[in-house]
Amino acid sequence: MKINGNDIRPGNIIQHKGELWSAVKIQAVKPGKGGAFAQVELKNLVTGSKLNERFRATETIERVRLDQDEYQFLYAEGEMLVFMDTTNYEQIELHKDFVGERAAFLQDGTMVKVESYEEKPIGVELPDQVTLEVSETEAVVKGQTAASSYKPATMENGVRVMVPPFIKQGEKIIVQTSDITYLRRAD
Repeated sequence: MKINGNDIRPGNIIQHKGELWSAVKIQAVKPGKGGAFAQVELKNLVTGSKLNERFRATETIERVRLDQDEYQFLYAEGEMLVFMDTTNYEQIELHKDFVGERAAFLQDGTMVKVESYEEKPIGVELPDQVTLEVSETEAVVKGQTAASSYKPATMENGVRVMVPPFIKQGEKIIVQTSDITYLRRAD
């Protein structure tokens, strides 16, 4: 779908210089001389590199729609992660590096969204929150501090999270996957 250069919005996926880019920030600029343009910060969906580009209102850009399919995480086999499409039961394998450090949050049966373009996976969207058990944390000394302070805790998947002092080993907590932060105790 073709759109004008000034119609790009944050989150849009565009095809530019033969690659797929996601619009991160957009600033509309109207100089005293010449035509208006949009100053757009782009992030490459494959390599992760960033680029600043100017798009004039008269330019046409190819906007791309990604297919989003629900997949269920089955298991890890070496460096590969195996997912199953929940509609047709087909399985795909993705490299751990493709998911990145957040692969540690994948548990058996976790539902994820796999974004693909022309049937080639380009991104994996994990759930916003996961419930994990604290496998190791320091004991708190009573009266250690009056201000709220956090202590390091290692989760069952090996990820370290800063938790409040009242969290003990063996407790289940909810962790935000986007920035790996403690949210609250699990019920």
